[in-house]
Amino acid sequence: MSETRLPVTGAALAQALLKPRSVALVGASDDVRKTAGRPLQYLRQSGFAGAVYPVNAQRQTVQGEPAWPNLRALPEVPEHVFVMTPTASVLDTVRDCVALGVPVVTVLASGFSEAGSEGAALEQELKRVAREGGVRLLGPSSLGVVHPATGLVLTANAAFAEPELPQGRTFVASQSGSMIGALVSHGKARGMGFAGLVSVGSEADLSAGEICLATLDDPSIDSYVLFLESLHDGAALRAFAHAAAQRGKPVVAYKLGRSAAAAEMAATHTGALAGEDDVAQAFLQDLGIARVSQFDTLLEAMPLARRMALGSAPATTPGAAPETARRKKTLRVGVVTTTGGGAAMVVDQLGVRGIEVQPPSADTLALLAAAQLPCSPGRVLDLTLAGTRYDVMKPALDILLEAPEFDLIVTVVGSSARFQPELAVKPILDSARHSRPLVAMLVPHAPLALAQLTEAQVPCFKSPETCADAIAALAGRRQPTAALLSAAVPQGAPRALSEAQAYGVLQALHVPHAPVLRLPLVSQQAPALPFDYPVVAKVCSDAIAHKTEVGGVVLNIQDAQGLANAFQTLRTNLAERAPGVPCDEVLVQPMRRGLGEVLIGYRIDPQAGPIIMLAAGGIWAEVMQDRSLRLAPVTLEGAREMIDEVRSLTILRGARGSQPGDLEALAQAVSALSQLAVRPDLQVLEAEVNPLLVLPQGQGVLAVDALVLQASTA
Repeated sequence: MSETRLPVTGAALAQALLKPRSVALVGASDDVRKTAGRPLQYLRQSGFAGAVYPVNAQRQTVQGEPAWPNLRALPEVPEHVFVMTPTASVLDTVRDCVALGVPVVTVLASGFSEAGSEGAALEQELKRVAREGGVRLLGPSSLGVVHPATGLVLTANAAFAEPELPQGRTFVASQSGSMIGALVSHGKARGMGFAGLVSVGSEADLSAGEICLATLDDPSIDSYVLFLESLHDGAALRAFAHAAAQRGKPVVAYKLGRSAAAAEMAATHTGALAGEDDVAQAFLQDLGIARVSQFDTLLEAMPLARRMALGSAPATTPGAAPETARRKKTLRVGVVTTTGGGAAMVVDQLGVRGIEVQPPSADTLALLAAAQLPCSPGRVLDLTLAGTRYDVMKPALDILLEAPEFDLIVTVVGSSARFQPELAVKPILDSARHSRPLVAMLVPHAPLALAQLTEAQVPCFKSPETCADAIAALAGRRQPTAALLSAAVPQGAPRALSEAQAYGVLQALHVPHAPVLRLPLVSQQAPALPFDYPVVAKVCSDAIAHKTEVGGVVLNIQDAQGLANAFQTLRTNLAERAPGVPCDEVLVQPMRRGLGEVLIGYRIDPQAGPIIMLAAGGIWAEVMQDRSLRLAPVTLEGAREMIDEVRSLTILRGARGSQPGDLEALAQAVSALSQLAVRPDLQVLEAEVNPLLVLPQGQGVLAVDALVLQASTA
């Protein structure tokens, strides 16, 4: 064995994992009813052309084929070994693989990190042995891999017992092994197949991101589906998503955890507000991954994902002011139907997801009227029963697909889809090649119509919920940028800075803060100030993160005597509430008021990496959970979008005659703080400006408190 053997990566990894020339089944059972008996049966049933070596120390034959006592007895070194033995024997088997030079090993057994401290220690040793020996490890707890084109059904999943596995162009990576079987069965019922499926298990070594990245240049794969229980190996997912976006290969994900409790952070509000699932949502959206909320949408969304280019911003309203045009930029959906009730359900489901259906314009209605088509004004174009005729629906679709006010058209088909499928879908099929996406939603159970549309790769849905889910998820994607890949992750234990030092970090980022005067805590008399009263006095120490908890803030000080009194108050409070805590400095700042207060927070999530958050300030931040998150850094335009998403900031736009705030300055501050992600010299792990005052339009923003955690270099 060579101690320096490098593990396979990239195309070589994809080949050994998905297209091996030989596989070994360690622990293969003679009983096809048992979990360890399935892979051999499936491989023979699917016609896998490579060499298959059952390994069983207790038997000379397995399922009628010769069996080998161990891996060392095989006539060749297998490219892929599937280990189906009990947990206790896995480590020895992987050591054998290392000695032989096996490139990829899949481990079925559980009982590792999820089983407590002993299992976690065993998994760490397994990882060490594999890493040092140059073996790539899939699992533990992996149900295996499937590659239909080569007949590789190397899985213990019972769902693959049925023959004739359909092929497709979508690749699946799932953290849940059972879900790959569920996807296959659902897909087969819809006439949809897959290019490959991988159960990634515990991701001790190989992660979903790295596996998908290794397959990106495979011309037989044009799209990806991810089933995620948690974010893992965020760096690999970032790299994969960015490369997939560059190649125009859409990624759709279902992630569990929408109801997970918010993560608690020790020092700032940012962690508590940025809940685990909110971070995951921002992570996926910013990487151009469409996160759907329903399992069936994973399958139904892909034909539409192939039609909706990532980053294709819809047009804005002609003649609109720049800021209005930016705020109104959203997917413009038109709906045409033969059933008013069915269309109303689609409109409703889109509405709850923040997408408002666009009514036909006066010009479009005039064209419909000129063609002698039903054209009553309304949010939905209801063709009634007349729309079941080809000579009505087809010209109506032609006009709507050319109408400049729409980005996408949904046609809702009623009972004719079930009873006259050939007539109901023909106008849709004949219109589907238009450059503008056309979506079909079938109200009745209409398997024949659904099959015709699916075969023609027309986006089609069985329910208004999945239809709206797919449209909203795909519209919510954002184009990933190279800056997200270069985000810095400082190393070291967190060390709190004093507020004065935190202002130094803000200055380096060009985030404005209120004027500040640093004075000794022992001061008995107030000096002349460089700014006017009233002022605030605050204790300043890197050992005191939350000053109000120790009585370390005195507000609304009106004169020099009041300031001297404030110093005495601060000394007394510290002695009583924080005895022994080092503090020898006070910050004095002018009292300032803004039109509103916000919180800007930055932190490095263990998996998602650097994130930036904008939230409502004051007590409403935690009560209302009114915030917006992005991966950091964000551009100025991205910061503007974040402002649009915080509901309570609407009043600062001058709503109902109120004085408008300087939201452009706020956007600049958000973008500036997010640049911590690409400023490794500052070594910041977490930062929070709370509150940041939003001043009247043209007067900027002002930080009046800041907290920064820096990576300790000691």
